[in-house]
Amino acid sequence: MGKTPLGAEVFNCSAPDTGNMEVFEKYGSDEMKEQWLKPLLNGDIRSAYLMTEPDVASSDATNISMPCVRDGDEYVLNGDKYWSSGAGDPRCKVYIVMVKTGDDDGPRHQQHSMIVVPADTPGIETVRPMMVYGQDDAPHGHMHMRFTNVRVPAKNMLLGEGRGFEIAQGRLGPGRIHHCMRAIGQAEAALTRFCKRALDREAFGKQIAHLGANYDIIANCRMEIEQARLLCLKTAWIMDQGDARAAAPWVSMIKTVAPNVATRVIDEAIQVHGGSGISQDTPLATAWTQVRTLRFADGPDAVHRRQVARQELRKYTQQKV
Repeated sequence: MGKTPLGAEVFNCSAPDTGNMEVFEKYGSDEMKEQWLKPLLNGDIRSAYLMTEPDVASSDATNISMPCVRDGDEYVLNGDKYWSSGAGDPRCKVYIVMVKTGDDDGPRHQQHSMIVVPADTPGIETVRPMMVYGQDDAPHGHMHMRFTNVRVPAKNMLLGEGRGFEIAQGRLGPGRIHHCMRAIGQAEAALTRFCKRALDREAFGKQIAHLGANYDIIANCRMEIEQARLLCLKTAWIMDQGDARAAAPWVSMIKTVAPNVATRVIDEAIQVHGGSGISQDTPLATAWTQVRTLRFADGPDAVHRRQVARQELRKYTQQKV
């Protein structure tokens, strides 16, 4: 499915919907499942996941600061979210929002919660669409949203206050693996285009495939794709065993590896296509921006490498690293 941008849409496994489906299935009430999960599974509606904020370094999710204050039978939300992927889609009917419910004195990973917010709730404003390498990514849309005294029923809180990171552990892992699967598909499609172009075009009296270092480039692309595919498969297998915490370092590994591999392969395919590689005549330029953006989405490379290194160092020290 990852070989075409339409794949995830056709099979109804687009981000962030798959992750939100899992949240509703694992942590939602029967009422939430009836109201939101069923239409999501049927493809009747879309959803968004609101976590990142413009005023804090959201790569450290403990910095998330949008306050969610209990007021009787409701919670009141105030603040800004951006990179709200999917919120621009006219079919988007519901948001799952990461909020801060605890004070700064409590344990850092028990200060946050996730709450379900219907998209038509009064007080929600779309400030602007976020541009991705100069494109607005319509109709999916990554929106900057503003919440002003948004009131949500208390029953919309998932699991209870302070359990946001517990939910995130189960939500983000599979979603990151899905992203990596799609990236590998994009790399495969790009390598196919590379090889066909290299055999179809001639320069300096030879097929382009036989010029310069193209043999080495093709071989390295194939080897890197296969390495990434096997790591992705192993990560998915570990996740399927049911222990999200054990799978976390593996998710960080593939989340770093797959987008980097795909970016390199697509870049080489662009290069061999010359001017048409950066034009609208091939999907390569769009594919490059998508997988390059993936090095930020769901955590930047540096954060994932940090997690892998910390896990590795724990094998050799009794100290908390």
